[in-house]
Amino acid sequence: MIITKQKPLEEILKMLKDVQNIYITGCSLCATSCMTGGEKQILEMKERLEKEGKKITGYVVLDPSCHKLQARATLKKQKNELEKADAILCMACGDGAQTVSSIVDEIPVYPANDTLFIGEIERMGHFAEKCRACGECELGWTSGICPMTQCAKGLLNGPCGGAKDGKCEVNTENDCAWILIYERLKKAGKLEQLKQIKPPKDHSKTLHPMKITVSR
Repeated sequence: MIITKQKPLEEILKMLKDVQNIYITGCSLCATSCMTGGEKQILEMKERLEKEGKKITGYVVLDPSCHKLQARATLKKQKNELEKADAILCMACGDGAQTVSSIVDEIPVYPANDTLFIGEIERMGHFAEKCRACGECELGWTSGICPMTQCAKGLLNGPCGGAKDGKCEVNTENDCAWILIYERLKKAGKLEQLKQIKPPKDHSKTLHPMKITVSR
């Protein structure tokens, strides 16, 4: 899941200072789960902007915002409301905002959210970063714990030696990733995997921007 947080209203108003008529889009998946772009949040944003003198020409929760074909079909049905808008406020992740912008390229799109990380839902309203999208997944030999993300230093060949009482020296609120990996491998009887020296990351696998075509 893509984790986002909503920008402060002051920052949103600063972006929209020269805009009067606004259309709002949200997302049915990640932003809805993060409570930053579902229908409830859109209606709250609509009310807040109207109190600031803005006019909301319409809104829609895209299903999802990053699905270009689906989003285009949905926005096509909103043509009348969109034509009245000077700008679109997108309450989705950065990918969703760029998708909307590529579809309605004659209207400027502004992001209502900041995109933070790929993570998991621990419980409602609580999210934890789990993946850095490094392009070379290491989970197979670390027993399902990502050293690139869970280790603050992104170390691939064991701990730095700075952990104290099982906690990371960079952020003492976090457990040391390599202690977690060690304990998990020990439990599975696979400690010998720690003896394998891993080469440096091949960062060419994550050169940006990327495109992937999946063959059927």
